[in-house]
Amino acid sequence: MDKNQITGLVLMLALMTIYFQFFAPEVPEQPVEQETIETTAPAESTQQTSLASDVVVAADDSLTSAIHKERYGVFAPFAIGEAEEINIENESVKITLSSLGGIVKRVELKDYLTYSKEPLVLIDRNSSKSDLMLISNYKPINVSELYYRADYRKLEVTGTDSLQVSFQIAVDGGRYLEHKYTLGGTGFQLRYEINLVGMDGIIDNQDAQLTWVDNMKNVEHTLKESRAKTTINYQPIGGDFDDLGVGEGAESETIEQGLKWFAFKQRFFASALIAENKISKATLSTFVDTSDSSTVKSGTAVLTLPIGDLKTGMGKFEYYFGPNDYTVQKKVVDGFEQNVDLGWFIFRAVNKFLIIPIFNLLENVISNYGVIIIILVFVIRLILAPLTYKSHMSMAKMKVLKPEMDAIKEKHDGDMQKSQQETMELYRKAGINPLSGCIPVLLQFPFLLAMFNFFPNSIELRQQAFLWAEDLSTYDNVLNLPFTIPFYGDHVSMFCLLMTASTLLYTWSNSQMNSQMQGPMKSMQYMMPFMFLFFLNSFSAGLTFYYFVSNIVSFGQMAVFRKFVDEDKILKVMEENRKKNANKKKSKFQLKLEEAMKAGEEQRKKGKKKK
Repeated sequence: MDKNQITGLVLMLALMTIYFQFFAPEVPEQPVEQETIETTAPAESTQQTSLASDVVVAADDSLTSAIHKERYGVFAPFAIGEAEEINIENESVKITLSSLGGIVKRVELKDYLTYSKEPLVLIDRNSSKSDLMLISNYKPINVSELYYRADYRKLEVTGTDSLQVSFQIAVDGGRYLEHKYTLGGTGFQLRYEINLVGMDGIIDNQDAQLTWVDNMKNVEHTLKESRAKTTINYQPIGGDFDDLGVGEGAESETIEQGLKWFAFKQRFFASALIAENKISKATLSTFVDTSDSSTVKSGTAVLTLPIGDLKTGMGKFEYYFGPNDYTVQKKVVDGFEQNVDLGWFIFRAVNKFLIIPIFNLLENVISNYGVIIIILVFVIRLILAPLTYKSHMSMAKMKVLKPEMDAIKEKHDGDMQKSQQETMELYRKAGINPLSGCIPVLLQFPFLLAMFNFFPNSIELRQQAFLWAEDLSTYDNVLNLPFTIPFYGDHVSMFCLLMTASTLLYTWSNSQMNSQMQGPMKSMQYMMPFMFLFFLNSFSAGLTFYYFVSNIVSFGQMAVFRKFVDEDKILKVMEENRKKNANKKKSKFQLKLEEAMKAGEEQRKKGKKKK
């Protein structure tokens, strides 16, 4: 139907409506006794009105049909229908599929709850929307607006079994568009296929475009912390894992070389799409509406899908709707486990190969996560015990030499270069490496800092209570303040206070042994615990509890080591070393160190002269 025919039809409809409204013949007045005529006249009028209505409906249907034909082409018959919702589930998820668009409409994770103890719905029709655009006769058609015929046999599955749901639009017996979903008995993956069977000549050979918008729902305790850990992660074809960043500003990235997978990644959960072959091109973007507390962050993925894959049975993908659990995600696809932030390089290696295996082992036999953290502390401190002992022994040696070091400083008062040179000579003769105390401490740092990523991002601690902490994955709150302290917050974390107090005591105890720490540096070491008090007040209670227990265990270790340290024996060994090293040449390292110290002293003197 062309535009002229449509215009004519509308004019005819308007004329008939005006005629029946204003020019229809009036019913003549009749005497009251002629009741049969009175009843006949309204019947004629009703027939005329009914005829007009039929004409209007027919005209409306024709107009709608013409609009659908113009908009959807050969798919116009499927633009009208009734949506059918199909609920499928396995041991891990409940998923609602819709015949309107053949899309995933709703996903609920069975084993998790929101912070308010409601069912955790990861996506629903209000938060998530997807559209698939195909080109037919050079015209883009949104096939997600069409009504499909659903075909399924069972709705629930467990164990090693699986179920399938197929949504089809059949142009004729051998040509159809299909969305097919396969759900296994366990896990968080939903297999998804787009099949264009026999659609050559109907669907052009231009790549399809899939657009997925996800307004990521707020399901955690602290919105600020959730936003700081929410982004879009992705794995480019032939590239390294990357993300859009976690800032609150709008972020966007176009990946020309294509993607293997991408994920709308929140703090503890992710919604992702993984391609069996590839996604040809992608534009990913995020933004934050700070006025909307129900949404953490909004993400949009505009994906180009190879039309050849869809036409040849290679349009195979996989949705992942589930937790950011390292053990679960490493089985999904290569690199997918990086959705769990385990830190940079060496910190990630410590978490990946040591902390997580130990934690998972303990988790299998102990149900209380506070107890697991305590045992984890003992295991890590035991592993690091040789380094700790070596550092402690180095400080004990320095303590034995302290009277001689003080005498050297007094002898060369004001001449730092001579004082340092003579001190280094003392170390050489006594057989002491001045770095022997620093290196063991530095080697322990990766273990210390790895915990900054492990505990705040460990979904195992989510909603796990211990003592007064309701949730070990977020801060413990023993007191709400009526005001906000800059860099600290509006609450008091007891575990953070205990950690700070124990760190101050440990620092004081350590300084009694460390004779090298003098002057301003000795005072500066007490600043770090106070900085952590402000920095960690809003961190995971599991993290601050770990550091508190670690400090207590370190006190115990120190007490044990002191039992084995015999200062008289150390002094005797150093006296023997002096005899051996009396005529021994300086090592290359010592010579270079002396040269560096000499150069530094000369530079310092030049600076003084300029002033």
